[in-house]
Parts: sequence; structure tokens; C-alpha cells
Amino acid sequence: MLAKPLAMPAPPASGPRRAVVALGANLGDRAATLDRAVTLMAAELGEVVARSAWLRTPALIHPDDPAKSYPEFLNGAVLLRTTLPPESVLAGLHKIEARLGRDRSAETARWRPRLIDLDLIAVEDLVLDEQALTLPHPEMHKRDFVLAPFCEVWPDWRHPLLGRSAAELLAQLRAAQA
Repeated sequence: MLAKPLAMPAPPASGPRRAVVALGANLGDRAATLDRAVTLMAAELGEVVARSAWLRTPALIHPDDPAKSYPEFLNGAVLLRTTLPPESVLAGLHKIEARLGRDRSAETARWRPRLIDLDLIAVEDLVLDEQALTLPHPEMHKRDFVLAPFCEVWPDWRHPLLGRSAAELLAQLRAAQA
């Protein structure tokens, strides 16, 4: 588990910053939904510099969930160039999710099937620990379905707390799973 750093407000952006957003969907027309999310991000949040391929992954099942399986996910990542502060990017992602049919207020459990899931994973080397947003995402280094697409869009990004690149984190995770 990562040590919780002191919460520091995001410094004002002196120009565009790079941000990685993870995308996932396992209900409906997954590819069309993810494509639409990318289009909306480009229109509302900033320039989409790179987009990973869509990766098919099994759905995670929460240990407290009685379900044995859920439909597989399509996952991916985009690299945005944005002038918005991270909190505004997150708010924008939540608005996009709502436009695409997700109702966060109706969700009662974690890791359930969903039409769309957009997560802000990292913004440059920014470290935030706030109630609504933690950067980098605290579980990113444990999830192949986040790291593999992340590496397609920004493999040399360096985790500011772990000191490893995205590519190194993915290799370490895969070695531990072998």
C-alpha cells in the first residue's frame, strides 16, 4: 500500500498538461460507447494526443459479490493535453459518463457491470490526495487493464511515488503474476 502523501493543491497550469484517462465498458455496444467517450473528451476536455487499442479483459468480481461472472470489459486509455485543472477534468469525465448513460447515484456496489467508466489516472507528475481525487490513481500499478493501455499512450511516464515508468510497472506486475 502506498503511503498517503500530504494533500497539495494542484498548482496552476502554466500551459497544457498531459493527463491519462482510463476507459472501460462491459454493457451495450462497448466499442461505440468508448469511441463516443473519446470524441466527447476531445470536444470538452482537451486534445486527444493518443488513444490505445481497445483491450478485452475479464470483469473483476468483488469478493463480497455473489455473482460468479460478468460480461467482459473493453478497456483502453487516452492521453489528453488539457489546460483544465485535474478536478475539472474529473468533473468533465463524470458529465461525459452521465451523457453516455451512467448513473453513479444508482450504483450500490463496486466492480459491477457498467455502460461506461472513465477514470483520471495521472496528470503529469502531480500528486494529489483529496477526498474526491487521488493522483496518481492509487490502484493503477496493480491493474494490467489500466497499465497495458497506459503504456500504449505514454510508456515513459514516471510514477512520482513509485519512481518507475509505466512500462516498468507493467513489466513488474506481469512478472509477479507469472
